[in-house]
Amino acid sequence: MNSMRFLCSAAVPLLAATLAPAAHAQMRADSAALVTVLGRDTLALERWVQQPGRITAEAVVRSPRTTLRRYVAELADDGMMTAFEEHTYLPSAPDEPVRSETWVRAGEGWTRTLTEGDSTRASQVSGPAAALPFVDLVHWPFNLVVARAPGQGGTQPLFSGGRMMNFTVAPAGAGAWTLTHPMRGPSVARVDASGRMVSLDAAGTTRKVVVTRVPWLGNEMQAAAARWEAADRAGRGMGELSGRGREEETLSGARIVIDYGQPVRRGRDIFPAVVRWGQLWRTGANRATHLTTDRALVLGEGANTLRVPAGEYTLFSMPAEDGGVLIVNRQTGQNGTSYDAARDVGRVPMRREAIAAPVETFTIDVVPGAAGAGTLRLSWDRTAFVIPVRVEP
Repeated sequence: MNSMRFLCSAAVPLLAATLAPAAHAQMRADSAALVTVLGRDTLALERWVQQPGRITAEAVVRSPRTTLRRYVAELADDGMMTAFEEHTYLPSAPDEPVRSETWVRAGEGWTRTLTEGDSTRASQVSGPAAALPFVDLVHWPFNLVVARAPGQGGTQPLFSGGRMMNFTVAPAGAGAWTLTHPMRGPSVARVDASGRMVSLDAAGTTRKVVVTRVPWLGNEMQAAAARWEAADRAGRGMGELSGRGREEETLSGARIVIDYGQPVRRGRDIFPAVVRWGQLWRTGANRATHLTTDRALVLGEGANTLRVPAGEYTLFSMPAEDGGVLIVNRQTGQNGTSYDAARDVGRVPMRREAIAAPVETFTIDVVPGAAGAGTLRLSWDRTAFVIPVRVEP
């Protein structure tokens, strides 16, 4: 780890529609570090150096396994990026990249080259000269977003995984900017009097992380990387931020299968701090929660019931202090951020119950009951949402 060098680069977002060469000429040299946390868990440490024409950075990222990332972004005099490199290493082998990706501006687009092991693939990607990379769980690039943002904001094209996407950047009051990912939602960046980002709160996104600017990180990065890599080897690593759960149950002869993402509490108060009352929730994480049944089901009780024919569906919800509603939707195969209300089968009330011992990982259960009926239970932290369920005769 002593050989860690500033070599390569991460996202260096620019505002495409409103770039002004004078603004780039005024960009000053800078160096800083960031810590990214999710609840009580630290996810990433990063540090960067900004000089005229070049930004060099490195990061230690903990999920899904501990890796060392090195970056270089080359910038022209007008501030546009001309080349980008990202090299990924295991901390115990910091001179042997397991993955390398480069982007070079070429005519009206970019040439992307990806190397993994013995395989190297090159491709042409259409995109404007102002396009810059987006790197998951690495956030120092947003410092440049807010430093270069004009008063009215704008749209920033970013590339990730060989495709382009547009971030929206908008002022959010004194000393703050809203940076909106096209699928994950908005983060709020706070800046100091010099326009440097001091924090990034992604509570409004599906990531829910909090990023804080800290004094320069030296040996702390090396120590953390070694500690996290050792935890990986011992089977105690971070892994994916949200795993995948599967519930299979037979209820009165009906086979019910639920496939869903399992976010982890990580010391947070979930309801309503993370999952807000009255707001649409994917009811899990990542890919939408899918329910499959080979017999028609009836959800709810009394006058508030919903018939669900045999088939495959997705489940969304709007938790509320008084219970809220479960939503059954006909669209399938999508990410949990994609919801089309026009394709709803319907909605049914949920009953809210307190749980004595907190549930660390979000869990969905189908619990058989008497006379062929049962309940669908959504449990997380100290709260369960319960929906009666029975098989249609």
